[in-house]
Amino acid sequence: MTRQSYILFDTAIGRCAIAWSPQGVVALQLPEANDGATRARLRRRHPGLEEAAAAPPEILQAIAAIVALLEGEANDLTDIALDMAAVPDFNRQVYEVARRIPPGRTRSYGEIATELGDRLLARDVGQALGQNPFAIIVPCHRVMGANGKVGGFSANGGVETKLRMLTIEGAKLGSAPTLFDSLPAMARPARRR
Repeated sequence: MTRQSYILFDTAIGRCAIAWSPQGVVALQLPEANDGATRARLRRRHPGLEEAAAAPPEILQAIAAIVALLEGEANDLTDIALDMAAVPDFNRQVYEVARRIPPGRTRSYGEIATELGDRLLARDVGQALGQNPFAIIVPCHRVMGANGKVGGFSANGGVETKLRMLTIEGAKLGSAPTLFDSLPAMARPARRR
């Protein structure tokens, strides 16, 4: 068995953990309530990980890119190598499509399902993203429900964390402003009560 290690690191949303093998990133764990809970959740999903004192250069580069993204830089993270050896084929296909969603943009589960060849796979797409071991690197937070609904998010903080990450990236959420929303306050028609 290939040795897999992990390390914790600070970001704008809290302390994350990143795990790797010689082939690439095995997992990225979003922050939990504290470091112990972050470690425990990562180890539950990936038993046998050993905490490292330091990370190799390619993982340090990945960490720097993730930190920059979570500070608002438009960084797509597609250069980060992933070790998908333990990822089922369908999930891998979903993750490859999701990785192409640029920062600040969103797609729906149905759009990804359609790209994979069958819009009826939207629920399966959602389940695959719920199992995503590469949160942020495979940006499942950029995938929304039908008609712009936020959808779920399995990280600590749930939908609030998803919305926070989308806000950091400058994603436009909800419907476009109306003509009256874009007018100066004094020029807006009075609203009837």
